[in-house]
Amino acid sequence: MLHNILAQAESEPTLIQVEIVFVVLLLIITAVALLVRKVRIPYTVALVVVGLILAILPTEGILAPSALSLNDAMASELILALLVPPLIFEAALRLNLKTLRKESLPIFLLAVPGVLIAALLVGNVVSFALGIPIAIAIAFGALISATDPVAVISFFRTLGVDKRLSILIEGESLINDGVAVVLFSMALAAAGTAAVQPTVAEGLVEFVRVAGGGLLVGVATGFLAAQIISRLDDRLVETTLTLTLAIGSFVVAERLHVSGILAVLSAGLVIGSLDLQKLSPTTRITLYNFWDLLAFLANSAVFLLLGLEINIARLAENLPVVVLAVVAILLSRAVVVYSMTWISSRVSDPIPMRYRHVMFWGGLRGAVSLALALSLTVPGTEQLRTMTFGVVLFTLLVQGLTIEPLIKRLGLAKISRSAEQQRQLAQLMMLRASRRELDTLQEDGLLAQPTWQAITDMTEEHMQSVLHNHPELERTVLVEARQDLLRAKRNALAEALHLSVISEEVYREQLGQLDRQLLIWERFGEYADRPWHTGSVAETRGE
Repeated sequence: MLHNILAQAESEPTLIQVEIVFVVLLLIITAVALLVRKVRIPYTVALVVVGLILAILPTEGILAPSALSLNDAMASELILALLVPPLIFEAALRLNLKTLRKESLPIFLLAVPGVLIAALLVGNVVSFALGIPIAIAIAFGALISATDPVAVISFFRTLGVDKRLSILIEGESLINDGVAVVLFSMALAAAGTAAVQPTVAEGLVEFVRVAGGGLLVGVATGFLAAQIISRLDDRLVETTLTLTLAIGSFVVAERLHVSGILAVLSAGLVIGSLDLQKLSPTTRITLYNFWDLLAFLANSAVFLLLGLEINIARLAENLPVVVLAVVAILLSRAVVVYSMTWISSRVSDPIPMRYRHVMFWGGLRGAVSLALALSLTVPGTEQLRTMTFGVVLFTLLVQGLTIEPLIKRLGLAKISRSAEQQRQLAQLMMLRASRRELDTLQEDGLLAQPTWQAITDMTEEHMQSVLHNHPELERTVLVEARQDLLRAKRNALAEALHLSVISEEVYREQLGQLDRQLLIWERFGEYADRPWHTGSVAETRGE
């Protein structure tokens, strides 16, 4: 049947072909997501493997590799301009800013001087081994120094790894992406300057201008958006505004010839610094759900595209230089991680050696490295692209599949509670959140004292008796309050997952129960409790 649909699509207009390819790719993404629930491997790794399989299958027509993949320039623009900004923004939006500020020194050392050191080390090794210009080699060192911790962070949440380690790896990755892009662009510019080569001082000034300019653009646009959001109470408008900010800050920065990625990062941090708990529960749910979905789709597209772009035959032909690149990357990563964390530990809170081991081995490469490699148009850089694909594939398949055993071996996996204990903790966090939400409603004058007192005394077991014994309560107010409490519980459950208090399995189980309750109250409103009473609503009110 699928063959017939695809065959028919070939005779349809181009737009129909694109739509059918899009639908098929979404089905592939969905199938992989369901598969990894049964097979314990990172979702991103599974997508790359599926992409590799699709690329080598002798498929003809609309599912041929040529139909699914893009030309290099288009793929690079798609990743950097369209897919990476939402990923950066979503991660920045969820970062714990207090913890991030506390860990600012090690993150800065790893992401700024660390990237510069890694690029120089790798660049010199590659330049010496392959005999290519040093500026081109440093550009390669820069692009391959951008880390992508998506697969690693997913394991952290599953295993309950300490939040500090997660912040260190995620914070470094967010900043080093922007630094790597800036350094890559500067190295290519130096390679293309035949008459005048910039001095080290001029290079540093340009680096500060591009990176600092991007940060300033992000702060300015983020502050403007934050002022608007703080004055609104419309979940759809507020969520749309965050999407506009994520893409718009990138576009504005690029137009001003400064770092678009750093602009998105700082804009996301500004919005994340808002007290999102002051937003209505409905707005928070909408905002988080939207960015969860967008990040999921963007990540899926990037790693599936990565698998489609990698040419296994070409990798085999260039195996010696790929091995050279892998060794250079591992050595430079080791130098950067252990030296920068040693310096940081002498000045601020010491970073345990076990953390350093995970930070070293968890330095996977992904979207940014792929996009920058595809943008290489300088003659003689085809081999560097192949080396990039080889390094990315090695980090995902080898490091990505062995990071979980490493975490367990180092004793960093903390979730050892039973599923029942996790459920009780989740229930406790949700009940506390619902009580805080109820107090907020009462303080804001949205609940009368009798109503507030009645709902405060309410529990899941007492719901029926309370509704029966308090017919004087205004039904619509009660229903709205009940919905707000359920949304507050939902936010608390998401926070429990984010803090690694509960596992993904318990999260999905509890979320399903909450969503079913919320759906009933949102759809049926004042009639949601009717099965608990023998009389009608009018009878209950005494009408």
